Amino acid sequence: MFPASGSHGGSSGRSSPEILTKSPRHPLTSNSPPKDRCDHQGKRTFRRGYAHKPPASPKVLIDKYAQGELDAVSLVHQLSSILEFHLEMKETVTTGNLAGLYFAFCVVIDGVEYKTGVGITKKEARHNAAQFALLDFLPTLESPKPSLPGASDVPPPLPVKETPSTSDLCHSTTIHERTCSVNLQISNAVRDQLTKQMNSHPEFSPCAGTTAAFIMQTSSGCEVVALGTGNFNTKESVSKSGRIVHDSHALVSARRSLMRFLYRHLLMFFSKAANLTEKSVFEQSSDASGLLSLKSGIALHLYVNQLPKGAAQIPSQLRLNPLSISAWQVNNEISLHLSVEGKVFSVFSSTFDHSASKVVSMSATDKLTQWQVLGYQGALLSHFIEPVYVQSILVGDVGCSDVRGMKLSVSQRVEGITSQLPMFYCMMRPHISLVPAVSSNTNTGRLLTHGVNWSEGDSSLEVVDCLEGRTVEQSPFKSGPSLASRLCKAAMLHRFKLVAQEAQRQDLLSTGSYREAKRMAKPYQEAKNVLRAYLLQQGFGRWLVKHSVSDNFNM
Repeated sequence: MFPASGSHGGSSGRSSPEILTKSPRHPLTSNSPPKDRCDHQGKRTFRRGYAHKPPASPKVLIDKYAQGELDAVSLVHQLSSILEFHLEMKETVTTGNLAGLYFAFCVVIDGVEYKTGVGITKKEARHNAAQFALLDFLPTLESPKPSLPGASDVPPPLPVKETPSTSDLCHSTTIHERTCSVNLQISNAVRDQLTKQMNSHPEFSPCAGTTAAFIMQTSSGCEVVALGTGNFNTKESVSKSGRIVHDSHALVSARRSLMRFLYRHLLMFFSKAANLTEKSVFEQSSDASGLLSLKSGIALHLYVNQLPKGAAQIPSQLRLNPLSISAWQVNNEISLHLSVEGKVFSVFSSTFDHSASKVVSMSATDKLTQWQVLGYQGALLSHFIEPVYVQSILVGDVGCSDVRGMKLSVSQRVEGITSQLPMFYCMMRPHISLVPAVSSNTNTGRLLTHGVNWSEGDSSLEVVDCLEGRTVEQSPFKSGPSLASRLCKAAMLHRFKLVAQEAQRQDLLSTGSYREAKRMAKPYQEAKNVLRAYLLQQGFGRWLVKHSVSDNFNM
């Protein structure tokens, strides 16, 4: 684990030790049931109770639903009582392009948000939302296990927590085993893909010291779709042409590689060839928004072989002994952080001279926090698709003993924000867990400042000098003589224009600059503003405002 960086000599803004000490609903070490992962204040939530247990089995209820004897909303509620998952029927808002007055709801099961249902009444919207959720959720259920002889479905009459029955324990064990199996599949997929790429270009194998990867899970298994390595920001000045990669940390490079993957599949979806459209990971959303969504049954996961820089690396003793530390220490550790040429500083640091640095960005942890609220697709892709979230984050760091710092920084800092966000956006609380490491997290020698990127469909790796922000001459893939990386903003704008042309979006084709295209994504920009205001209000500091010159370019 990296040591926490930054100066703690002073701070400004609200001190935040209460997130460690004054959080009775979400203590860092607690035996209480976990809160829903997609948090939403002020809405109806349904938690498991112990006063009543429906006598019917899931199979009987599902059969009744199939025969039209049970409505979708009732089935969802009864299954949540029997299977003891957390259920939330969340009201959202409709988008501006829907004519007339509509209500919108979506079902959230154990933090997984399903498609939004829209209706002219709240009852109709809930019904449609429940139908969408069941369409995806029911296929994931295993066949119910037979009841044990003599087992009673009647809970004990005493007003105490029910002792788990044998069938309940079997169900919990099955879920745990399934999760461990998926985590193992993900780790193996990352190891296999990383080994394949490094074996093809062994001279760049030292670049894999810090690795991040996005994995897509389908009924066929787990497949790595984007990969990135690296550990530095550029030392160059802000680029006015969009052809310099400013942040080449592994997590950022992997995420930009994921965006390339999404662009590729959007082109497949909008192509005139039916076979390509069928192979795309996207489908038309069932609501009236006109946006696409990932196909049913697809889940996205993130693997990192190191805790990302920033608040995720908060020292263990600060979490385990919160009463023994001063407020300024806590404030600096869990605040937003700035990243400069591989080093991180708290936004409250009094020793960091912002004016002396050419390029400054938010830390990888803070960007991860943002993506779990705004989605990993970014502003440009949000013109075409709904927010894309990861369901789990797996940490394969051999030097890491726990992930509580990651959970605190990614989820708890933005707890309660969902009710303020526009439609389709929420704080998606991912499963965060430790898994076996798939690669060494040491990078030494002349390639220390190099990073590689790859996404599914690429013929070869691209190697970038992180400090220069450009492709190196020896890279297996080079986009041209200028050595601009395929991850730079100009390359992303080029792909955006290609998709806009295929989708026949003249409004997007007429945009004058990269910045204008981003600002036209109104719901995304609204969600971003809400997030940054929320972090500031909660005392975690002010988000860095980028130089506008870096986005004022066109093709």
